[in-house]
Amino acid sequence: MKGFLAALFAVLLAGPAFAADKVTLMLNWYVYGEHAPFYYGKEKGYFKDAGIDLEIQEGRGSGTVTQVVAAKTVQFGYVDVPTMMRAAVKGAPVEAVGVALQTNPMSAMGFADKNIKKPADIKGKTVATTPGDSMSQIWPLFLKKTGLKESDFKTVSGDATTKLNAVINGQADLLLGYVMDQSMKIKDATGKDVFPIKFADYGVNLVSSGVIVNKDWLKDNADLTKRFMAAATKSLEEASKHPKEAAQAILNANPKGGKIDTLTQGFQLTIPLYKDPAGKKNRPFNVSDANMKDTVDVMVEYGGLDAKAKADYKTYYTNQYLPAGSGS
Repeated sequence: MKGFLAALFAVLLAGPAFAADKVTLMLNWYVYGEHAPFYYGKEKGYFKDAGIDLEIQEGRGSGTVTQVVAAKTVQFGYVDVPTMMRAAVKGAPVEAVGVALQTNPMSAMGFADKNIKKPADIKGKTVATTPGDSMSQIWPLFLKKTGLKESDFKTVSGDATTKLNAVINGQADLLLGYVMDQSMKIKDATGKDVFPIKFADYGVNLVSSGVIVNKDWLKDNADLTKRFMAAATKSLEEASKHPKEAAQAILNANPKGGKIDTLTQGFQLTIPLYKDPAGKKNRPFNVSDANMKDTVDVMVEYGGLDAKAKADYKTYYTNQYLPAGSGS
């Protein structure tokens, strides 16, 4: 009888009360190399070990994903943090609980064999842009920092696909894109290497992708958020040590998610962006007040962010749900 009761007690302990929390992470876009750590962490069991049953969904843009998180349709979103700020300043109840990309990936990029490797090389060239997107908004700051003028080059405009095709088909020498995203799309399509002139290398400082949640949901799910961010932190750290294996995890989950070589290279180009531009040696996702203040200042002047964000910038992010060792 005692043995039976002990066995029954063990079954009860393992029952639904101790089931893993079902959680959805919605990505900013269709899967590409930057997203590898989340697939790697799920495959390796880091989220499972944290008591989380993780589902990863592709998104359709940071603005849309921010709305989905604000509506509590999903628990976590991986989005462009400056885009989230635009929604937050207008009243959306969202904030970042971890900023992955401390250095911005915005770049002007073209085929490496064209030898366009520094801002001065852009003179006399044709640049493809998408009016109104985040890169075209920050482009004037890059020009100011590098001493370039609009009259130094030609501009062609179009949507994201048109912009890519303009470079691929030789109608433009460069496009404005993310170092680990558009450059890999061009390489996938042509097999040719792309060289990015990174905005961050010329004093344009602002953060990029991070994990966001609904503030009201967060009040009731602090422990779950801490566990999620601990697993996500470990995922970034371990994936960075094994980039090809991390990229393969994308294909293991989604066989049509790309090509292993460009997924790997795209993630390898992402890894340096985890570092704080001021040289602080924090664990992933921990963002400094200075970096966020710089971001808000740039976005207010160039990115269409309401000026009141300058006074409220600390309300858009928090580091308190990150694991031990993540302090500034």
